[in-house]
Formats: sequence, structure tokens, C-alpha cells
Amino acid sequence: MSDQEKEILILGGGLTGLSAGYALTKAGLKVKVFESDYTVGGLSKTIIHGGFRFDLGGHRFFTKEDKVNDFVKGLMGKELISVPRKSKIYMRNRYFDYPLKPMNAMFGLGIPTTLKIISGYSLERIKKLINEPDNISLEDWVVSNFGRKMFDIYFKEYSEKVWGIECTRISAEWVAQRIKGLSLAKAVKNAFFKMNGKDVPTLADRFLYPQLGIGRISDRLREEIDRHNYVFTDTGVESINHSDFKIDSIEVRNQLHSRVIHGEEIISSIPMNKLVMMLNPPPPDDILDAASRLKFRDIVIVTIMIDRKRVTDQTWIYIPEQKIPFGRIHEPTNWSEKMAPEGKTLIVAEFFSFKGDRIWNESNERLVDITVENLEHLGFIRKHEVIGSAVVRVPKAYPLFEVGYKELSDKLYDYLGRFRNLHIAGRGGMFRYYNMDHAIESGIETAEKIINKEAAKKVLKSDSYQLSAIS
Repeated sequence: MSDQEKEILILGGGLTGLSAGYALTKAGLKVKVFESDYTVGGLSKTIIHGGFRFDLGGHRFFTKEDKVNDFVKGLMGKELISVPRKSKIYMRNRYFDYPLKPMNAMFGLGIPTTLKIISGYSLERIKKLINEPDNISLEDWVVSNFGRKMFDIYFKEYSEKVWGIECTRISAEWVAQRIKGLSLAKAVKNAFFKMNGKDVPTLADRFLYPQLGIGRISDRLREEIDRHNYVFTDTGVESINHSDFKIDSIEVRNQLHSRVIHGEEIISSIPMNKLVMMLNPPPPDDILDAASRLKFRDIVIVTIMIDRKRVTDQTWIYIPEQKIPFGRIHEPTNWSEKMAPEGKTLIVAEFFSFKGDRIWNESNERLVDITVENLEHLGFIRKHEVIGSAVVRVPKAYPLFEVGYKELSDKLYDYLGRFRNLHIAGRGGMFRYYNMDHAIESGIETAEKIINKEAAKKVLKSDSYQLSAIS
């Protein structure tokens, strides 16, 4: 086998692919990483625009896994800072604390509404004692765990805004994972007794963040890989050639030419349905059909640069109301002062979208105008304070967890699992809702499987050599 054929090929240069590449590089293995974008990081990248820095949505690093924590801290060193989480929900022309704080909710919504929330929650508790509900959709799950009134106020509008489909079509399996361990009782207990979120990840009140933006984690991973191996950007995978359930080679293309590359092991963190569609020869029709039915949610990021030191004191502000077009905003200078020039700040607005819809196809100029108009209406800024803007469209940002997605993805797992040298990993690669720490962990664990596999081969080869020498 040639040296090239012994290489490990990694498809996708997001956090998962880069973490795998870094772990494999540290183990002394030969690696090539291919990323179709002009830079690494995927959704976890930092854009630099005229002295300002912003992420593609606010990405915090928080984990309960010591291995992942040590991995990132060892990589980033003194670049990491600890940031307090301070978030609010804006609705009904008022701000509510997030996570929920009972006194804030009571005085914000009024005592009658609060009593309806408590009675609805109590009713669902009683129902569960009689008969365990069969939760299929997000609506089913939230109502059975929080009550109908809580669902209508805090969950319905925002969930439908983020995902672009009705709550009855969003899978309960996803929401159970996303809000794992959180209940109304725990939220109330956290508000009164301050558990610091130690047992509930969604309530963590501090997180780590690189001073120059979340993209520095991806940049550092690339720097370390490039010391001994190669990361190719602006290079997309065109096809994946296989025979007898073994990947033989991949065809990649950049702006200048295309070429075929052989490898011993393949790690894919690119969207799972895209991977299936690139297989050559193509899979059976039922596998192609399953892949075609898995969908992603896209986002449009509109960033407004402002001639003021600070606009808010918040980490995030969630905006459920449909009349306001963006779903979440954050101010990067509240995460790190180095995200803007001295005395300036910026607001990042996230528009949840489907590629080709009205928001996606809107001109950059109009998107900026819409964002400024709404920020001014909300009382954050004045139009004359705006000194710059940037618009970034991000396709396939989040897997869309429609009812039935698990059966489809499981079918693809089973099929792809038959390939002896293919490893799927990461958020898009496995079609799972992964936070940053999960994406990094997925890359590390995939690398460890290959490292162990290579070690086993060496042992087997050594044993064979010894037997041959004896005979």
C-alpha cells in the first residue's frame, strides 16, 4: 500500500473534522482535511470586518466532560476567558429572565396568567399519574412536561420561528434531548436557590470563550494540524468512490482543478444526506429517498456596527414574536471587549430561514435596513449611530428534526455502517443536535477509534512476523 493510500481523509473542516484531525496528528498519523468553504470552522467561525469581529450566532463553550474541557483548554491556553451568561426573552413588550425566574415571570405576565401556568403544569402532573403520554411532537412533549399555558407562552412561537414548521411537526425526540434534565420544578428551584446550573447544562451561568472569537478554536486546530499534515480549504468533495462497502477514493475539486485521492480511512462530518448523494456507485433507491427527506434549517446573519461603547449588558436576547423578523440577537463585546475597536460595539441578529425563501433572497441592503429599523423600534440603537454592516448567509446550519427524522437517519446509519473504512461524526454528519462540546467530543472519539484500529493492526502485524520467524 502506498503512503497516500495509508492517509486518513477527513471530509469537512468544522469543529468535528478538525478535532479528529488534531487528535490523529498528535498520534503521528497522516491526515488530509478537506473544507469547501474559504476558511475552516463551519458554523463556529469568526468573521473579521473592518476591525470588528463576530461569530455566526453566539457560540459558547461549556462542557461537563473533563476530557473535552482539558482538550480545549490545552489547545487555547490563555486565549480563553470566563464569561457570565445573562440572557433575556423579549415578548409582549417586556423582558423576561432566561432561564425562567418565577418572580420575574409572575410580575411580567401578571398573577392570573401565572396561576394558569401553575394549574396547567399541575394538571399535566396528575394526568401522568393516570396514564403516561405518548409524546410524538414537540408540542406533545412540552405540554405534558410544562402544561398547555407554558407551551403557548414560552415555547410555541419561538420554536416555530426558529424551525419554520409547526410544533406538531417537530419531533419530541429532539426536544427531549435539547431540554434534557430541565423541568419547571428545576427552573423554579434554580431561580430561588441558585444551583448554578451544575446539574442542568441548559442553565449554566458561566462559559468559556476565546478573546478573539469562537473561530479561534478552529483556527488553532488547523494550525496544529498544518504542522505535520494538510488542511485544504476552498476544496469540495465531488464524489466518493467505493466497492464492496469500502471507500476506495474521493474526488475533490477547487477553483483550479479536480483530482482523485486515495485513503485508508475516511471521516465524514459533512451533512449525512449530502454524503449519501455523493456515493459512487449510488446507493439503493430507498437509501437515496431517505437521504432526500432529511432537511436542514439555514440562517442569515446580519451584523450592525455601532458608534457606541455598549448597547446591552446581555449575552443573548431571544425574540419569539413573529412581528420581529430575527429570532435572537447578541452583542459580541459583552463576550469579549476585543470583538470591536475601542469605544465601538456591534449587534448580531439571526434570521432563521430556508434557502430560497423571502429572507434568504432579500438583498443585503434591505436586510440591513430591516434589522436597523427593528433594533431602533426595540429601543436599542438610533439609526445615526450605525457605522457599518455585514450580511452572511449560512446554508445547512441546523438539522431539521421533523417527526419521523429518527427512522430516516437510523436507516442511513445502518447503511453507512456497512462501509468498513467510513466513519460519520458531528452535527451534520450524524444529523444530531450537537453543541460545540458534543461536536468536539465526536471528533475526538472518532479519531480514537481509528488510533485503536491502527494500533491493533500493528500488534497483529507484529504477531504475524513473530510466527513467521518461528516457523
